[in-house]
Amino acid sequence: MFNGIGEKNIKKAEILVQALPYIQEFYGKTIVVKYGGNAMINDELKNSVIKDIVMLNCVGIKVVVVHGGGPEINNVLNKMGKEGQFINGLRVTDRETIDVVQMVLAGKVNKDIVALINKMGGKAIGLSGIDGNLLMAEKLEKTDEIDLGYVGQITGVNKDIIEHNFNGGYIPVISTVALNKEDGQVYNINADYAAARISIELNAEKLILLTDVPGILRDVTDPESLISEINADDIAQLIDRKIVSGGMIPKIECCLEAIRGGVIKTHIIDGRLPHSILLELFSEEGVGTMITNEEV
Repeated sequence: MFNGIGEKNIKKAEILVQALPYIQEFYGKTIVVKYGGNAMINDELKNSVIKDIVMLNCVGIKVVVVHGGGPEINNVLNKMGKEGQFINGLRVTDRETIDVVQMVLAGKVNKDIVALINKMGGKAIGLSGIDGNLLMAEKLEKTDEIDLGYVGQITGVNKDIIEHNFNGGYIPVISTVALNKEDGQVYNINADYAAARISIELNAEKLILLTDVPGILRDVTDPESLISEINADDIAQLIDRKIVSGGMIPKIECCLEAIRGGVIKTHIIDGRLPHSILLELFSEEGVGTMITNEEV
């Protein structure tokens, strides 16, 4: 006890001081957070993630939230008697499904996130890729000779809309439906790929993917085998040796695309861990896997 000041309070102050160099490093920089997985459907984790995002914004970091909403889409489809089908991590999207995707992502999910950020003291604005031609797309070519339907790939990003909202102090929250300007068709865009492309267009300092795994593991059965940092050039070896496989490959590809496009560092972190964003950004050890062009 120091003049009535508890030891716990002193430790809290020490933690804040330890975070100071990182806050100074990222002040005024742009960070894109892809928000999805279990952290989106568990209320406790949802609150934790949103508090992290609000804090980043409060210390002068420009944050963009790019979100999916697979479980919510599945719930609606199930009520309609439809079963979701996925190929290489992409949802097969027929005419009926694209209507559901647009309704759920640009509607309920997007506005729920915005409302929670505002409730936590942040200042958020909800956008879909359709708004102001924020995300422009064309139909994705067939995968394994299978037509995925109304699944698109991004052809352009209107970053002026995002930067305009930055200037107003807003946190843009973006749902990943996009428009083909030529025919007016709406397309479903994979949120990981959308986040990567947006981070490139904004010259972001970092892209953070929230997932349901600790990061890249040398042994998928052993959480202690986490690879905390890896050079982008070494990723191919992990794929060749089957250390990285399945659903992790598309996430890795998004990270590599972002880095090739000029993003400084990308992170794959466990959204099931409370305050994982702050722990990854503001501590020396971090909690996930950081992929970088720098020598490791």
